[in-house]
Amino acid sequence: MSSTFGTLFRVTTWGESHGRGIGAVIDGCPPGIELSEADLQPALDRRRPGQSVLTTPRRERDEVHILSGVFEGRTTGTPISMALWNEDADSSKYEDLKTLYRPSHADFTYEAKYGHRDWRGGGRSSARETAARVAAGALADKVLASLFGSEIVAWVSDVADIGSTVDEETVRRSQVEVNAVRCPDAAAAEAMEARIRAVRKTRDSVGGCVRCVARGLPAGLGEPVVDKLDAVLAGAMLSLPAAKAFEVGSGFAGTLLTGSEHNDAFEMRDGRVRTRTNRSGGIQGGISNGETISFRVGFKPVATIFQPQSTVTTEGDAIEFSARGRHDPCVLPRAVPIVESVAAIVLLDAALQQRARGN
Repeated sequence: MSSTFGTLFRVTTWGESHGRGIGAVIDGCPPGIELSEADLQPALDRRRPGQSVLTTPRRERDEVHILSGVFEGRTTGTPISMALWNEDADSSKYEDLKTLYRPSHADFTYEAKYGHRDWRGGGRSSARETAARVAAGALADKVLASLFGSEIVAWVSDVADIGSTVDEETVRRSQVEVNAVRCPDAAAAEAMEARIRAVRKTRDSVGGCVRCVARGLPAGLGEPVVDKLDAVLAGAMLSLPAAKAFEVGSGFAGTLLTGSEHNDAFEMRDGRVRTRTNRSGGIQGGISNGETISFRVGFKPVATIFQPQSTVTTEGDAIEFSARGRHDPCVLPRAVPIVESVAAIVLLDAALQQRARGN
């Protein structure tokens, strides 16, 4: 099973939800970057469980430990290994689930592929694995900012049918962090929180979307055919647990426009080529055009709900069961730093590839 992505900035994650720990190995980080655990911890604190009443009560400090690749406070250019130890794993809630396939989980497909699976909390398919991506992404974000002064900001744009209105060109992370939902539209955030609380009371779950923007990156990032920047972003985002949809710029809404309505006209502004609008989401022909990169990721409702459900056992017998354990009624608030981190990994890898060409 491949757990590595990237070409020059390569990230491999390891570990399971209820194993000893999780972590990442990063190869290709430029040398000389000032780095300590304190640089990475804020992003992990935003992702960790138990941070509000809207998330799972599992208690994990998610303290990151840099094991290699840093000397005297700077990266050496050699592989950087990071570890986060699991401290609050409780596999007892999964004992009675090891012989059945939970609806919309990876239980059946993992067993079909490998013939053997870790049933403790979903094992490798658990969203807990994303903490390792956040640790690696926090490093990528720091390197991108040092190279370009760029900024990546994500927020919850939709919960079910509740949308929001946010200025993509001015929104900052500080505005996203003002409420537990992580939506900078205060009125929408209030309605979103009410919806999440309501589904939690009914022992159900709800999905929605995270919007992400990357500002300050140059034109020229991405490949023209197979590894288009939007294609690589899509692949990385759809590799996240519960992610089921991806769009860049106008996305599906753009299909309702004519070409004359959708085209981004070019103009000279501030001494460089710009576009008057940004329906392309900052990517044209698979390559960044220097405008704000904008995309949206759709997440399904959490598969684990605490209502009776029908399924079959590993022996093929029909059965009804009720899940136990600790789970988020909605993944979106904790998905925000995950989306930012994975975007940073993809964009830094693209930037290093372009820099290797001498451009």
